[in-house]
Amino acid sequence: MSNYLKQLFSDIDIIERVKDRMPKLFQLAEMDSSRAGKLGMEVGSTRERIIIALLIYKFGEENVKMDIPITEADIDAILFNNPISIKTISGDLSGVKLIWTVDARKALEFSKNYIPTTDILLVNIKWNNIGAFYFFPKESQVRVFNNLGVKKYLKLPKKGTNPRGVEITKKALELLTLDKYAMSIPINWKREEIRYRIYDRWLELWKK
Repeated sequence: MSNYLKQLFSDIDIIERVKDRMPKLFQLAEMDSSRAGKLGMEVGSTRERIIIALLIYKFGEENVKMDIPITEADIDAILFNNPISIKTISGDLSGVKLIWTVDARKALEFSKNYIPTTDILLVNIKWNNIGAFYFFPKESQVRVFNNLGVKKYLKLPKKGTNPRGVEITKKALELLTLDKYAMSIPINWKREEIRYRIYDRWLELWKK
């Protein structure tokens, strides 16, 4: 279990900052990624950067590696040589992707070779409700994976549909939240009235 991430979820200052600031930061991310009232896929990358910035704030930029090769599909950052996967999901705690692919054969191949290898930081966004920021250590994932087995831990795309990837099942996520080593910070997801125009910062740079 990563003692550094354990520190993150035990730090009173971090806990209060997450509770107070994460909803606003994620709201700004949505505003940046919305077009004609629809949220774009790029919001996921922006949310990921917000979480990485939190790691940098806590542990220092020299201890957080961000330039991860694209071939490392499930690693988003490395903290003190410890690989981390960052995931965000809106609404119910389900549909968390382990791999994005439109190839059903690749999805099947992935499932045959899969075993948890990274710690997971997961943000469950529930606007106008209570969600959470979770830490699922690799050890917790392996325990739940071994208890459930691959067929109950992974959800593969159905044949004949447009496959978007392999997911962790809802049951597996529920068990992960209850694992003795998992940690979480509850978040009240309230939107604020924010005066923000997405082009202002670029306009200011053009003016300089």
